[in-house]
Amino acid sequence: MEAMLLNFLLMLFMLSIPVESQLSASFYALSCPAVEDIVRSTVESHFDNDPTIAPGLLRLHFHDCFVQGCDGSILISEASAERTALPNTGLRGFEVIDDAKQQLESMCPGVVSCADIIALAARDAVDLSGGPSWGVPLGRRDGRVSSSSDTKSLPSPLEPVSIQRQKFAAKGLDDHDLVTLVGAHTIGRTDCRFFQYRLYNFTPTGSSDPSMDESFLAQLQTLCPKDGNGLNKVPLDKDTPTRFDVSFFKNIRDGNGVLESDQRLWGDDATRSIVQNYAGNFRGLLGLRFNFEFPKAMIKMSTIEVKTGSNGEIRRVCSKFN
Repeated sequence: MEAMLLNFLLMLFMLSIPVESQLSASFYALSCPAVEDIVRSTVESHFDNDPTIAPGLLRLHFHDCFVQGCDGSILISEASAERTALPNTGLRGFEVIDDAKQQLESMCPGVVSCADIIALAARDAVDLSGGPSWGVPLGRRDGRVSSSSDTKSLPSPLEPVSIQRQKFAAKGLDDHDLVTLVGAHTIGRTDCRFFQYRLYNFTPTGSSDPSMDESFLAQLQTLCPKDGNGLNKVPLDKDTPTRFDVSFFKNIRDGNGVLESDQRLWGDDATRSIVQNYAGNFRGLLGLRFNFEFPKAMIKMSTIEVKTGSNGEIRRVCSKFN
């Protein structure tokens, strides 16, 4: 019953907002009607083999949209392309997109963009992880530019909320979108090296971040020893790391955020109330609220600076320009 209500509300939302010109959930209805089935089966096959691919696909979509817009530019494998930049270290899911593209090219050659495949794969990754599903507006074209120097627009886990807010606002996203999209960390993982300073050397006196819960700090210090190489992976949601739910927000409220940028959402007056709204409990209306708001934020993000019509191209291979 809850799922039916959610789908109904999302359908009303899709009808009520202005989606980027020329994008439509039925864009391929005549030209490649099996596109969503092919992408879904591809993601599902990879997910069944390795469920941790889900957060990888979500992150891939986010990193694509925040640089040059949602145009597949993150997929280009040339030297000095976005993919090679430091903020994109550890990005995963390229093989999933390539797999889906190869199948689509055999069925609908030159029709489906790599940018649209990324957007669909991100949606399916959330759904397979127990989160909501939504209708993805389609019709993006692939960009012809990909430069590592453009990745400065990507938010960093080291940045304060004020800088995160500026970077999101530059893409037409508000504080509510920021907190909601960061909720994707409910199924994410990160390397110790990206937060290890919080455990041992956060203050000038060399102590840990005082905002961290003491028992959680001890857990992280065991997982990320001071003399370690920093490559051990830690879930961003300590309670349900493979389940797309609201426990991530509860962890932030309770001082159990892993990344500094996540934990700082609780310390900022504007974002704290949004975190609290999602963190209230694990079930009922609060869980439904996040499941409704997350698709809205994803749809909004997925239309950032898209290329449509005669702009861009439809790549034959996602990792290189035509």
